[in-house]
Amino acid sequence: MSGAIYASKIISTGKGLSPGHDPDREVINLIMTEGGPVVEEKRLLNTREVARLLDINEKVVYSLISEKGLPGTKVTGKWLFPRHLVEQWLENQTINYPKPAHQLPPYHGLIIIAGSNDILLDKAVNLFNRQYTDHLAVFGNLGSMGGIRALRRNLCHMASSHLLQEKEEEYNFGFASQELEQMPAVVNFCRREQGLVIQKGNPRGIHGANDLAKKGVRIVNRPLGTGTRLLFDMELEKAGINGEDLEGYGNELPKHLDVGLEILAGRADAGPGIRAVSGILDLDFIPWRWERFDFLISKERFFDYGIQLFLGFLHEDAFRELAEELDGYELSLCGKMVFPQRTGEKEKDRS
Repeated sequence: MSGAIYASKIISTGKGLSPGHDPDREVINLIMTEGGPVVEEKRLLNTREVARLLDINEKVVYSLISEKGLPGTKVTGKWLFPRHLVEQWLENQTINYPKPAHQLPPYHGLIIIAGSNDILLDKAVNLFNRQYTDHLAVFGNLGSMGGIRALRRNLCHMASSHLLQEKEEEYNFGFASQELEQMPAVVNFCRREQGLVIQKGNPRGIHGANDLAKKGVRIVNRPLGTGTRLLFDMELEKAGINGEDLEGYGNELPKHLDVGLEILAGRADAGPGIRAVSGILDLDFIPWRWERFDFLISKERFFDYGIQLFLGFLHEDAFRELAEELDGYELSLCGKMVFPQRTGEKEKDRS
């Protein structure tokens, strides 16, 4: 018998309680003996429960879905909301975070990079560590938004990000201004080609986002807070597709290569990703746009020796040769400072 059912039986009948003892304490002791705590946190919330969690009227929940991107699904015919995604969405909407209690220690040989996953960046970190043995670069795969928040909390020296802004003319600056008290220095790492990774030979006849809604098509996805997921959701919106209606939309994998392997294994037909994955795994690719992938660096730490060493490394031939071995990378801006564009000036690489 589960703890919750057992507790209900005790409370309704009074059986199982010792005379002269505190009934509340007896119930707790009996529950812990018979199968654990009464309350088990629900993984899926209905509309009423989300409204209670957010302390709002139920009608407002529907507005948040359509206007603010509150994550939910109607796969069962009624709205259901994965609790962890609602909590993540709520954190994404939070402003005015308190200042971090601790600062990163002075540079002592450790370079911490956090944020968006990238195949070339993984190779760069490995090469840097082989060439500069007195230093150590480490990477935390948190997604673009996670990297910016780690930078805000002084958990990293550099955040890697490729968050496309609403008008699709600029990257990262708008998100950084919302999350950080002071605008960071922004240095480009690369330009890379984003799109849809699809099975070799394209057996499902997928030619764009519209075809993902075809019957029988299975996709694989990237998590909320990643720049790739942001672009994917934008493309679905342009096509008039509700992502929650797609089979596999909730199958979120942490790395670009993981998406490709899922498709290579035949467990999915398509997924958002970078061209480099298709080249490595010999899959097909539908291009959407070239994007800017940047490092965001707090100005207080910009001139730390290790930071400058890593940025200088980006100009070395050995690093440049890594990019030449991969499809879908372009390094004309690599290692250079990037500044916000003037209003109305479009991203030159917009597809």
